[in-house]
Amino acid sequence: MSTDTIVIVGTGQAGGWASQTLRKEGHTGKIVLIGDEPHMPYERPPLSKAVLSGDASAESTYLVKPEAFDQLALDWLPGVRVTAIARANKQVRLSKGEPVAYDKLILCNGGRARPLQVPGAELPGVFTLRNIEDARALGQALIAGKRLVVVGGGWIGLEVAATARKKGMSVTVVEAMKRLCERTVPPEISAYLSKLHAAHGTEVVLGAGVEKLSRHADGTLTVMLSDGRELDCDTVVVGIGLIPNDELAREAGLTCDGGVVVDAQCRSSDPDIFAAGDVAAWHCAWAGRRMRLESWQNAQEQGIAAARSALGLAVDHQPLPWFWSDQYDTNLQIYGMPTPAHRVIERRAPGSESFILFYLDGDVVSAAVGPNAARDLRFARRLIEQRKVVDPARLADVQVPMAKL
Repeated sequence: MSTDTIVIVGTGQAGGWASQTLRKEGHTGKIVLIGDEPHMPYERPPLSKAVLSGDASAESTYLVKPEAFDQLALDWLPGVRVTAIARANKQVRLSKGEPVAYDKLILCNGGRARPLQVPGAELPGVFTLRNIEDARALGQALIAGKRLVVVGGGWIGLEVAATARKKGMSVTVVEAMKRLCERTVPPEISAYLSKLHAAHGTEVVLGAGVEKLSRHADGTLTVMLSDGRELDCDTVVVGIGLIPNDELAREAGLTCDGGVVVDAQCRSSDPDIFAAGDVAAWHCAWAGRRMRLESWQNAQEQGIAAARSALGLAVDHQPLPWFWSDQYDTNLQIYGMPTPAHRVIERRAPGSESFILFYLDGDVVSAAVGPNAARDLRFARRLIEQRKVVDPARLADVQVPMAKL
């Protein structure tokens, strides 16, 4: 296998899987792994749940144990930031140390939490959640009996809200749009999420933006909303989306459009530079458009695909989008991309809190969403991937096993 030097920028899940894959596929050359965090590659989903609640350590999120990481024989540069990509002489410049030359470069540098652009957003007691340090700091502020305001009713915000309620906090979620997770799920699931959080004692405020935050002498905060309401609290968490870290690529002249634009081989507009994970924008055949997929599944699978592609192996990265979220005792999973144009078929046993909503294009299942229905959703995934014609009546009938569809 090639003895080329491959540089990976980013030590999240995509970068970690890219590193492991290069060695698994027999790459014997140098692998330089550069990350601005001090940690070995780790997964982010537990940060808003088990790590934030204190039920798991930060080290439990590491992709591999230290001894297995050492066996990869990487040139690991922790706490180092890449400041520029010099494509002409194929080097990356660093915040400290000499430039590093590459034969192939894989960008897995993810994104950063979108800041709240209002007065008071930088006050003590206002947090975002993106990395291990964020989870540690926020975890210390989640104290039973205290009051939390979560700005943003997306996945991060709702998972933090659920964790805080389980710790005994009073929680209010403020969402500027008309429903929860409006950008990513259909109205039926938004309504389900609102009901779920209300049942656990969380107040949900919809259609109201934040105008200003202020801090009082006793350390408490007030969140002033666009509708005139004022919410007093002890802690604020801002979860209003992600900004892809594509500045390096833009400054290097790579094609970017809401992320580093890559093809199905994870290759950028420079044939020697690849991208994967939250920073990569690609044409998703299942959605019929270019998109970034901020999910655990994509970070892992695209990291693997980018590594294989960098080695010259055959790659066609077109995975069916899959997303999951754990909130309270509910595991919600989404396969595919539901749209308003789809016909909705519900499959639910009478009185059950577990159900699946199927989104049909004609008589073909294009997407499926459901809480606490992991087993049946695995069959739904097969229906979507096979683009198999189904009988909607049988699909809705819980007496018909999913395996027979």
